[in-house]
Amino acid sequence: MEINFKVADNSDTEILIQFIQEFYEYEGITYDETIVRTALAGILKDDSFGRVWLIKQDNQAVGYIVLTFGYSLEYRGRDAMIDEFYIRETYQGKGVGKKTIQFIENVCQGLGIQAVHLEVERENQKAQNLYRQAGFTDKNRHFLTKWIIL
Repeated sequence: MEINFKVADNSDTEILIQFIQEFYEYEGITYDETIVRTALAGILKDDSFGRVWLIKQDNQAVGYIVLTFGYSLEYRGRDAMIDEFYIRETYQGKGVGKKTIQFIENVCQGLGIQAVHLEVERENQKAQNLYRQAGFTDKNRHFLTKWIIL
């Protein structure tokens, strides 16, 4: 089983849209294809926002991961957020997630990123276990969001 990662580009839009729709359905996130396509096009066009990778097993796309960039005084400078991370269910529990997190850590080191964050559903114990095993810790804070409507 060979796991590799392809930096996504515009030619990957359709498979990414399919994965995103599956992920949103799984997580119960409202899916609006027009909004998703616009946001995806933005990050694919401008890598200062972050990067998107297709996760491949034996050259078949099995998921995707999105890393977005930020800056934080608390976290010593440049930081990043694993914004979305999805592996199709039939490929879960086989080491793909662990290898993907290791890949992201290496990317972050190469980009001078001091800390990487993520959010996970409180009920998703399987994902929480993966992240804790990879060294992520709960900061005992609540992640709050306010939509800014333009």
